[in-house]
Amino acid sequence: MDLQIDDFYRDATAGLLMLYQAFPRKITLYVEDLIGHEEPDEFGLPSKRHQSCLGALLWLAEEGYLRFETTIQFLAIDQAVLTEKALLRLTSSLPEAANGSETLPPSVRRVHSSLAHQLRQARRDGHGERLAQLTRQLFTRSLTSHP
Repeated sequence: MDLQIDDFYRDATAGLLMLYQAFPRKITLYVEDLIGHEEPDEFGLPSKRHQSCLGALLWLAEEGYLRFETTIQFLAIDQAVLTEKALLRLTSSLPEAANGSETLPPSVRRVHSSLAHQLRQARRDGHGERLAQLTRQLFTRSLTSHP
């Protein structure tokens, strides 16, 4: 089992959702806010889990999902903001998510069917497989496929 990939999905979505909640403001994303406190190793270096989370954030930047100005040691990325690519993907509608919500107002249906909302629900419910599925959709979704 590839547990590091499941951790990556959790870390990447946690970071993107924090940026989404702050958008369009630039914020500092602290690794500890995403994964909790991890004790450094016996040499004072960040744990592998901590390094993996920071690595996920840096990968998101390299792949064009977020921008940031600098890192703060191994602790955080500073002045981070979503890119247009990430914003469009997070706000895109998942048609299957709208099933059963016909009685809701259109604005509520739009929010509930968004990828961001679905990711938040999967994280909140601790539904790892749904989170993995949605995260893969985030990364593979065509920018021309949303309404």
